[in-house]
Amino acid sequence: MAAPLTLLLIVAVTIRAALFRSSLADLISERVEVVSPLTAWKRVVEGLALLDLGVSPYSGDVFHETPLIIYLFHFLVDYAEITFMLADIITAVALYIAVTDYNKQVFRKQKFVLAADRFPHDCHELIRSPTEMYYIPLKVAMFYLLNPFTILSCVAKSTCGLNNAVISVFILSTIKGNVLLSAIFLALATYQSIYPVTLCAPALLYLMQRQYIPVNFRRVSFWWFIAQYAFMYLGSLFVIICLSFFLLGSWDYLPSVYGFILSVPDLTPNIGLFWYFFAEMFEHFRLFFLCVFQINVFFYTIPLSVKLKEHPVFLIFMQLAVISIFKSYPTVGDIALYMAFLPVWSHLHRFLRNIFLVSCVLLACSALFPVLWHLWIYAGSANSNFYYAITLLFNVAQILLVSDYFYAFLRREHHLTYGLYLKRKDGSEATLVLK
Repeated sequence: MAAPLTLLLIVAVTIRAALFRSSLADLISERVEVVSPLTAWKRVVEGLALLDLGVSPYSGDVFHETPLIIYLFHFLVDYAEITFMLADIITAVALYIAVTDYNKQVFRKQKFVLAADRFPHDCHELIRSPTEMYYIPLKVAMFYLLNPFTILSCVAKSTCGLNNAVISVFILSTIKGNVLLSAIFLALATYQSIYPVTLCAPALLYLMQRQYIPVNFRRVSFWWFIAQYAFMYLGSLFVIICLSFFLLGSWDYLPSVYGFILSVPDLTPNIGLFWYFFAEMFEHFRLFFLCVFQINVFFYTIPLSVKLKEHPVFLIFMQLAVISIFKSYPTVGDIALYMAFLPVWSHLHRFLRNIFLVSCVLLACSALFPVLWHLWIYAGSANSNFYYAITLLFNVAQILLVSDYFYAFLRREHHLTYGLYLKRKDGSEATLVLK
């Protein structure tokens, strides 16, 4: 598989290098679907200019990235294009290795269950074959590197690509069973954008599964492992935050980065759900609805963790999707990360109900974003309602996509337990209903 992966990397780098040299690069870097007030390269450049003048980049309302990002590009600003291409390569290779390792574990577990004859006899057609699973890691890397959303994000030099690289290395560390590296990279991902803290639950479930620690609140081993992971995670986060303070010499970045993410003061249009709603909001209702909107990202973690405690990798996929839909400043780069996992669940296609409709809606919305933006901003023949309508439809399609995969996953697991062809007590065919 090394040769196809190498060829894929060469093709991906060639496409990005060609676009970087084209006249489209400046146009792409201005697109509100691709960059946000948090991730825009133009804002990083302005922050670097302030830093070079001896002024804190957080003294105004321009720069909202973390101190580590600005100090990284303080040294690499002349190699920014290479840095962003390298970030995409790291993400793809990390996902490739992680999925390869995960598939091996799935196959070993499946082989053990087959040997123990625990599967119902009528569901052998649901069993995954090694041939079917062989090309999945390559497809995952391809889905990420050749996804137009990823390419656009890279060409726009959106710092979302760096966040994706950190999250992908966290996923790799978790699947490899490295507790310390998992905690460190989760802390780094949380430091970058807060929301990845919800990935702590699937990481803990997976690592406990690897170490044969049962999820039992009465067991000391359960709480001891959580305490160990929490210590490593919080310790890493504390070190990173203190390092940022020593680099910057002040705590100005805390309200400028995390306060900005949580309070959503910049209502620049994007593909998220916040901007239009809060632009129309009466000021005295703002705090209440801000809490309601922000809690969405964190609220689903508990019920999903309870339902998917035996399947933490699918839980990671679900959490990444929830973050990309409900975060305050989403971009297409966030969507590309969770969509890269779709080939991992290719065996669920027979149970998907709305995949064709949802795919058509996502493609149509992606094409209509620039059209409605042009009609609103340049032609003046439309207004913000048109653009927000397509944004709302795009997010509804994402929710339908994720919920469809969730339904398909649960249905397959049900069939693997109770059989593929369900019968009522009177012998007639039964219908499975998800409640």
